[in-house]
Amino acid sequence: MNFFTVSFFIIYFSVGAGELCTKITENLHYSCMGRNLSYIPPSIPSSVQTLDFSFNDLKHLQKTVFPVLPFLRVLDLSRCHIKHIENDTFNNVKNLTALILTGNPITYFGPGCLSSLSNLQRLVLVDVGLLSLQLQMNNLTKLQELRVGTNNIQSVSLPSIMSNFKDLHLIDLHANNISMIKTDQTAVLREIGRNMTLILSRNPLSYIEPGAFKDIYLRELDIRSAFVSSAAQKAGLQALYGLNVKRLMFGKFKGDFKFQFSDADVLDGLCSIHFQEIYYYIIERPSETVFIFRCMINATNVLVKHGVIDEMEYVFFHEIKELYLLQNQLATLPGKQLSHLHTLEKLVISHNIEPIRPGTFIDMPKLQYLDLSSNRMTLTRCCTTLLSGTPQIRYLNFSQNAEISIELGGLDGLASIEILDFHHTRVLDLGYYSVLSNLTYLRYLDVSYSSITFINIFSFYGLRKLEILKVAGNHFRGDVARYLFNNLTLLEHLDMSYCRVVELHPSSFKNLQRLRLLNVRGNKLMTIDFLALPDLKRLTSLYADKNSITSIPLHVLQKLPTNLSEFDLSSNPIDCSCSQTDFILWIIQNQNILKQPENIFCKTFSPSSDFRATDFDIDSCVHKKRLTIVLSVCFVTVVVLLSFLVYRFQFYLQYCCILLRGYRSPGQQECSYDAFVIFSSYDEVWVMNELMENLENGVPPIQLCLHMRDFQAGKSITSNIIDEGILGSRKIIVVVSQHFIDSAWCRFEFELAQSRFMLEHSPNIIIIILEDVEEGKTKKVFGLHKHLKKNTYLKWSRDPLSNMRFWIRLRKAIIAKKK
Repeated sequence: MNFFTVSFFIIYFSVGAGELCTKITENLHYSCMGRNLSYIPPSIPSSVQTLDFSFNDLKHLQKTVFPVLPFLRVLDLSRCHIKHIENDTFNNVKNLTALILTGNPITYFGPGCLSSLSNLQRLVLVDVGLLSLQLQMNNLTKLQELRVGTNNIQSVSLPSIMSNFKDLHLIDLHANNISMIKTDQTAVLREIGRNMTLILSRNPLSYIEPGAFKDIYLRELDIRSAFVSSAAQKAGLQALYGLNVKRLMFGKFKGDFKFQFSDADVLDGLCSIHFQEIYYYIIERPSETVFIFRCMINATNVLVKHGVIDEMEYVFFHEIKELYLLQNQLATLPGKQLSHLHTLEKLVISHNIEPIRPGTFIDMPKLQYLDLSSNRMTLTRCCTTLLSGTPQIRYLNFSQNAEISIELGGLDGLASIEILDFHHTRVLDLGYYSVLSNLTYLRYLDVSYSSITFINIFSFYGLRKLEILKVAGNHFRGDVARYLFNNLTLLEHLDMSYCRVVELHPSSFKNLQRLRLLNVRGNKLMTIDFLALPDLKRLTSLYADKNSITSIPLHVLQKLPTNLSEFDLSSNPIDCSCSQTDFILWIIQNQNILKQPENIFCKTFSPSSDFRATDFDIDSCVHKKRLTIVLSVCFVTVVVLLSFLVYRFQFYLQYCCILLRGYRSPGQQECSYDAFVIFSSYDEVWVMNELMENLENGVPPIQLCLHMRDFQAGKSITSNIIDEGILGSRKIIVVVSQHFIDSAWCRFEFELAQSRFMLEHSPNIIIIILEDVEEGKTKKVFGLHKHLKKNTYLKWSRDPLSNMRFWIRLRKAIIAKKK
């Protein structure tokens, strides 16, 4: 490889590497995570404030690694295979406030490697192989968090300089190798401020020197899973006497090794610790009854989780405000044991392992928050018995239980409730009666998936301050949804998803002028015309996905709420056809407000189609529309033309139809007449007085067919002309005059006569010129001029001699070939 090739490769790699970094926020936040980079790309702007460079390959950190980035505040170098950090490494990024070095196998820290980071507030050295906390941190006086968990640190001893770190409030030492804590190791902790959180969880503590934490003030101490045995835990709690801590967290993490308790007084050491809040994660099953709460009577907040409490002991808490009993084994709600706690404000008893039986809470005047969710509880009469002495309750949660029955007046005395939650609990009677009518302060109601059938339109009567209502997964009988929400004038959030609703009448929301979010997901709606009403002018979010909507009319789209910023139409069977171009065009142009526009599929082609509506070609519809218009115009033109031709040649068409039925020549049939006379009605006098008189009264008599005498009544003129005249006569006499030329019927009869002449190839037409007609006018009758040129005709004359000769010749022409 020559020099030119090497140079080209380096330039190409540099440009490519810069492009690999992802811009999160223009000029401020970039991510180069997992790009296998060995340097900071030059494309990173000097204005960057946050840089995620994790999962790359740096190995050696020195001053030249980082370009000058004076505004960089957060630098993440997690798992970059860093082994050595030289002095002044961070000199070009000295304004860092957060440095994350998690997961690097660091074997060498330069004595002054951190000295330039005088503004550093957060230092993360998790899983870097640290053996102690004795780091050179002299200049890190603004440090607030030091996270050094998952290392091999064996002592809590802090550098003496840290006693001057007045802003330090978190030291995380979880999962190290600290087995004992002595008094001299906690000296710096005594001098640091009282806002410190110390995390010692998952350390193998076997010994704490008594008094090691005496006169130490901590905001929080976490010693969960921090003792090697139950004996070590008992002794450790006793050794913590004199400790002042706001929040104490101890016990075990779920899944950790369990202790086998044998002492009822295993928690007595808590009596010598001053704490306000205590969180106990039990996990273990003691071999005998343990008095859990005996040393917690002065706490304000108590949490017991994963306990094996079958029945709670009577505890006379002095100042308790919050009590949490989570995932325990209570058989009955400890109403009697907790009654008369005049200071208790919040009580959470949830996720009980066994189905819990209801109890009674009496004389708890300050109780405002009661969570009894996920206990598989069945409450037949709610709630005056259960909550007979709790007049100040504002939050009541019965969700995810078995069954709750609310009787009329069952919520009397609980008018202060603001939040009521029944979701995924079968609730009886709520859809039939107005059992909530006295909850005039209720702001939030969740009865989702509560097996309710709403029949009574006054089910929510009286809830005039309700702002959030969730009725998902229930059912509305008949037209009740049209009136059910009319009195909820302050409602801002309505969830009606998965209620099997087929249609929503526009008046269903006529009074909900403050509604901001409407969820009708998962129903069977085919239209959402209610959006066109002005009542929903404040609507910002509409979820109408997973319905049966094929299209939305243009007039509805034009009247959508102006504040609508989130509209979900995904998973609907959208009709992508040229008849819906207005709707498809709206989808394409409004993807900014559509949620998941990529999931709006065209179902015109097939139910499983994955063709996106946004990919529909509107232009093709324009061409198709133009083609349709052209074809329509052509079709109309052809129809009009054909109609004109049919009207113009209707007689000929009828004649053709008769011929198609089968033509019979005079030789094949017996003719009724000797001759059919074609003449104008204006020449009727001559025909009757001269032609008929001389031919029918002569010898031999010649039988003429005259239309006014011989045509059958009730039969169409055309059929008479063809059947009686042309086909029923051996000869055809044509009386030509000026009136004949001007008559449409005469022209038609002559043209039909010519068609017979063409079929038989015999001289069956006898023309009589009754009066002289200009040669040019004879051309007006199709074939007449040509016939006169090629065939002999007779001319009527009033001269006696000529007249006699005329009748002789005419009679002879008619009776020629007569059998």
